[in-house]
Amino acid sequence: MTRFVRSASLLFSGVFAGFLVCVLVLENSLRGFDAAVYTQTRLVELDSLDKLASATLIPAMITTVLLAIRARGNDRRIVLIAIALLVVVFATTFAINLPINSDQSAWSVQNPPSDWADVRDRWQVAHAIRTAAAVLAFGLLITASQVTATVRDRSRRMAMSARG
Repeated sequence: MTRFVRSASLLFSGVFAGFLVCVLVLENSLRGFDAAVYTQTRLVELDSLDKLASATLIPAMITTVLLAIRARGNDRRIVLIAIALLVVVFATTFAINLPINSDQSAWSVQNPPSDWADVRDRWQVAHAIRTAAAVLAFGLLITASQVTATVRDRSRRMAMSARG
């Protein structure tokens, strides 16, 4: 059961972190364009990307909490830090990104608001924070899986040498 939960946690957190990195690259690319191009692209992003974020972040959080419950020792500490980072992602998303997304969904490509660049910058800074947190959480989950594999291998070798 723990291997399945660990695999699911790695899968969902990895896909989520990768998704955020892709959006970060896209958003950084948009910085050289005008308000109309930025607004059009954001409207396209807002069409379905929130669904992908929910479909990966929520299961990542659930499976990582389940993993923390089942983990022991250093593995548990590493997983708990990953959970804290996912909470940062969740909080940043709800406090900053989602309210801006809601406002931007009503923007007009032909007539974006005059403060569009300030809003873009706020959204992008928050997105960079949550991307860094998600990538770090994924990295920690990989580390925890390696720690567990190393301990498991050591235990097997000791058991085999004791039999031998």
